[in-house]
Amino acid sequence: MILYLHGFRSSPTSFKARMMADAMASRGLSAAWACPQLPASPRAAIDLAMGIARRQLEGAGSPRALTVIGSSLGGFYATWLAEQLGCKAVLLNPAVEAARDLATQVGEHRMYHSDAPFAFLPGYVDELAAIHVPRITQPDRYFLVAATGDEVLDWREMRDRYTGCRQRIVQGSDHGLSDFADWMPEVLEFALGDKQVRPQ
Repeated sequence: MILYLHGFRSSPTSFKARMMADAMASRGLSAAWACPQLPASPRAAIDLAMGIARRQLEGAGSPRALTVIGSSLGGFYATWLAEQLGCKAVLLNPAVEAARDLATQVGEHRMYHSDAPFAFLPGYVDELAAIHVPRITQPDRYFLVAATGDEVLDWREMRDRYTGCRQRIVQGSDHGLSDFADWMPEVLEFALGDKQVRPQ
């Protein structure tokens, strides 16, 4: 089962989310896929994601049956969820210090994929600070994909934050991981296991 959490100002129509959705569908696993539109409020986003994750885990033999994949800010959320639930997490160029980084983004924005208005309020910075994970536990539950060419976030912070975890340091690329097709098979292998990585 996979829960995909998009990044700041992004949506379920981002190219990585659509690529993952197509990959799950090709494997007959659409019912094991979720990718919600996250609200602007981090507290509301976490509440929504937690509700979906708990429903996905109903009847599962282990929390590790679920992998939360988070891109950028979604990676910050995925880390918190993984620590709360004991599930696995894949972090795609994740925000490490989200409260610090997004404090500069307070104000009015537009969504990337719809141009809809989007307000990031000062109180949201406090909400991010409240869900910061001081340290991760059980590093084997985590897989980091970090691009050295990320023009938004520092890949070295990601590498250091997830020390001891499985890591794929991509030389070059960019914040959006425009070459994600090259790394998606490894993400799927980590999330689903060897038996489910090939299309049916």
